[in-house]
Amino acid sequence: MTTYGEAVAEVTDADFGTEVLAAGLPVLVNFTARWCGPCRQMKPVLGAIAAEEAARLRIVEIDVDRNPGTALTYGVLGTPTFMVFRAGEPVRSFVGARPKRRLLAELEDVLD
Repeated sequence: MTTYGEAVAEVTDADFGTEVLAAGLPVLVNFTARWCGPCRQMKPVLGAIAAEEAARLRIVEIDVDRNPGTALTYGVLGTPTFMVFRAGEPVRSFVGARPKRRLLAELEDVLD
């Protein structure tokens, strides 16, 4: 696992279980790719949310090209795909870039 930017960690197929499925907090996973423009647009948004909500939510990203196993397991067909995991289970999923306000609204019940 490597960390970049504003407290958003990068996970891999190898550590997805320990970093996401076994996490104590809900985890927002950003399924991303280096070539994906909308994915790059989301980096500052996710960084800001990660810093603001660190006590209630963990945010990680996984590169689908370098880690196809996890993307296949969860049926990810496009990037960016966001999936929220709680207690090892996916509880919410949405596709596509969005403004910070909208993303926070979509995460509201997860953060309560």
